[in-house]
Amino acid sequence: MVVARVLILLLLLSAALSFVLYAVTGQARFKRVGLNILRGTMVAGFVFFAVLIAQHLA
Repeated sequence: MVVARVLILLLLLSAALSFVLYAVTGQARFKRVGLNILRGTMVAGFVFFAVLIAQHLA
């Protein structure tokens, strides 16, 4: 469980870094990469919490 939390935190930090690089350089690829990382992280977070809820109910 700790590993999943750390992984999600690292993914969020990498998305933030991509957005900072986009703000500094203005290259659209950094924004696109940041959005893709953020989207995947959100999906992984929702799945993680859905599994926790399902375990709690069972």
